[in-house]
Amino acid sequence: MQTIQPTAVRYIKLGPGGAWLRRCLAEGLVELDYRAAPHALARAGDWEAVESIFATSNPAPGKAKSFRREIEDFYRLGEDCLWVTIGDGRLWWTFAQAEVFAVDEEGRGVRARRCAGDGWRGDDIGGDPLALSSLSSRLTKVAAYQQTICRIAAEDYLIRRINGQEEPAVVAAREAKTAMTIAAMPLIKALDWRDFELLTDLIFAASGWRRTSAVGGSDQADTDLIYEQAVTGERAFVQVKSAASAAVLRDYIARFRADPTFDRMFFVCHSPSGAMTSEPGVHLWLGETLADQAVRAGLFDWLIAKAR
Repeated sequence: MQTIQPTAVRYIKLGPGGAWLRRCLAEGLVELDYRAAPHALARAGDWEAVESIFATSNPAPGKAKSFRREIEDFYRLGEDCLWVTIGDGRLWWTFAQAEVFAVDEEGRGVRARRCAGDGWRGDDIGGDPLALSSLSSRLTKVAAYQQTICRIAAEDYLIRRINGQEEPAVVAAREAKTAMTIAAMPLIKALDWRDFELLTDLIFAASGWRRTSAVGGSDQADTDLIYEQAVTGERAFVQVKSAASAAVLRDYIARFRADPTFDRMFFVCHSPSGAMTSEPGVHLWLGETLADQAVRAGLFDWLIAKAR
């Protein structure tokens, strides 16, 4: 699907508390109520008369103009207006045909527009869901709007998300993190084996794992470590090696499988040789993956200090 380029964007609440959402999604409709203003009057574009109706029925200052604006937007905005609503844990979007028609059915809006194209969509143009949990609150806060139709302050952000485009700041941050990960790799390889073991321990501690024992003497460079997850109670067998082959990995996987007291195995190696493949319950922290774990744990400055 091509990227969208709307000339206008509006949020619309589909019914009281979003009560019409699922029906509008299923039927491909954008509905609006405000039944005090007749469809014929709005279709004729007599907006002064529409405002006068609301001024008579609602004496609150500014409300009449606000209601008129919403109805006028619904009738006058063209097919290049992006309509957005929120419900069922997602952000939904569509474009609508220009024609506004009257609806005479209990429990729904008195006027509606048919969706264009494929109707309402709850994913971006690449097919990734627009889950509210993945969206910025500067966009999702629009759902708290007390009336029905309004502009969206985070319009540029919304359009980028629908088009599957990352925020410029996110792109820059991701590039910076990648650069840190690449820079961390030679720093890790330069560590003495004791500091390499300490680095591993610090990463696990930052992830909520607690070291319960170590197998092997302090004069051995290859150390078996045992960790426990305080929250889940899982036990992990961790093998730390500066360099190792695929055959070594297979040997330790066999040891892990032979001991039913462990739930997971981590194989930590900054300089692996040969093709290494993971298995269920086995986690490989090799090369760049290991460097990424160190950066995630906030240990980049620690690595710099150790390398001085």
